Amino acid sequence: MAVEVYLVFNGNCREAVSFYEKVFNTDKAEIMTFGDSPQNPNYQLPEVAKDLVMHTRLSILGSNVMFSDTFPGSPFTVGNNVTLAIVLDDEAQLRSAYEGLKEGGKVNMELQETFWSKCYGSLTDKFGIEWQLSYEERN
Repeated sequence: MAVEVYLVFNGNCREAVSFYEKVFNTDKAEIMTFGDSPQNPNYQLPEVAKDLVMHTRLSILGSNVMFSDTFPGSPFTVGNNVTLAIVLDDEAQLRSAYEGLKEGGKVNMELQETFWSKCYGSLTDKFGIEWQLSYEERN
């Protein structure tokens, strides 16, 4: 397993992904939009968010690089739009890393089941580094 880079954009993620596909001659990315995700009946997804990129990834020179747009209304600062993603197939190791990283930090999303992972959480560590941790079964 490796630590992967997650780049966040302010509405221009598709353009960036297309650019990197050409520059690095990669396969075309499969893009999931916020509108593609299961909708919460108690929360109306804003129309402006429906076509924004929720998640995609490219293999660039042998490394996975993940991309998304920030959700409308969420803070966005150019230069601080990079997070580190840990994708593990060992849930105990993932939980241990999460607990260690949150010490002195700020939890953005507690570890929980989502529609894409049975165990996902995000936090900012005490040094200001943003982390996403996700369980993914490997074949």
